[in-house]
Amino acid sequence: MANKNQFNPDYIVPPGDTLEELLEHYDMTQAELAERTGRTPKLINEIIKGKAALTPETALQFEHVFGVEADFWNNLESNYRQMLARKKNEDQLKEQLDFLNQFPVKFMVKNGWVKAEKDKTKQLKELLSFFGVASFSAWKEVWGEVFNQPEAAFRKTEAFPSNSESIAVWLRKGELEARNINCAPYDEKKFKESLKEIRLLTDEDPESFIPKLTEICAKAGVAVVFVPETPGSRVSGATTWNGKKPIIILSFRYKSNDHLWFTFFHEAGHILKHSKKITFLEFKDNIDEYEEEADLFASTTLIPAKKYSEFIKKRDFKEQAIIAFAEEVNIAPGVVLGRLQHDGHIPYPTRLNRLKRSYKWAN
Repeated sequence: MANKNQFNPDYIVPPGDTLEELLEHYDMTQAELAERTGRTPKLINEIIKGKAALTPETALQFEHVFGVEADFWNNLESNYRQMLARKKNEDQLKEQLDFLNQFPVKFMVKNGWVKAEKDKTKQLKELLSFFGVASFSAWKEVWGEVFNQPEAAFRKTEAFPSNSESIAVWLRKGELEARNINCAPYDEKKFKESLKEIRLLTDEDPESFIPKLTEICAKAGVAVVFVPETPGSRVSGATTWNGKKPIIILSFRYKSNDHLWFTFFHEAGHILKHSKKITFLEFKDNIDEYEEEADLFASTTLIPAKKYSEFIKKRDFKEQAIIAFAEEVNIAPGVVLGRLQHDGHIPYPTRLNRLKRSYKWAN
């Protein structure tokens, strides 16, 4: 007969199977085991059939009867119940595979946001892990709070209803990137003061201004992240809060410095002026009182209202005049040109567009 204390298989099996094998090995009936442990024959039978859980107390009793440590029985039971739970979860995930088609999974894989999996269930797990949720019902609970905000202007746009999943991916990536930025506690006064320094970055290349912008804002408690626009999202920027930490997410959607910097200062306006409970998403066509106020904040912060008004009165919108005015107010000429085009003083198709800096994502 083998040493009973060496009965320690390293594979996962239902506790009842192991128990049944031991009873056969010891030529012991279920009724006898019930008598030796002080348990009922019904309970022993249910443990063998997997209908009843093997409790820590029963594990200790089996240790006395068979000489197999209680830890072994407890681990066997724990692994078995986890296996059953995993199987149930797998079955539930298979019923949700259609949800994969609603998300830009190929884009996420291409950019390294999730791993590529040939098995659709595994790919679904990757997507859920990206969002930090256990199921799509949980996803709807978490992200429904974002997309169902009655105050949010983006709910009024044509872009929003058909692209909420893609937008959610973009926002989530921004949140994840923001976690990697070590920010000081948010200081409203310091952030507002930092905007003066940030204005001086508008004529620099991304390789130069991105690290500076990130560091300046982090010192004031604001996380600024750049996330490529997800397919169909059409979003240029967003403001959200992670607890007490404000986050600005920028996409480079319009690929020029006038749009990028206007979007940044627009988002800064949301942080300084509006509720921490609202996520603000920027589309071309979303306008309400919040957006108008943020637009005004961005416009006047980038180009002082009085200076701009005086410049407009001169009606000299030649290239050298724009450059000279930009130098006077310490802003990039492209930002001035963008403002003039927005206000209808200069058409958008113009040779003056060379004053703008163009941005693109590196491979």
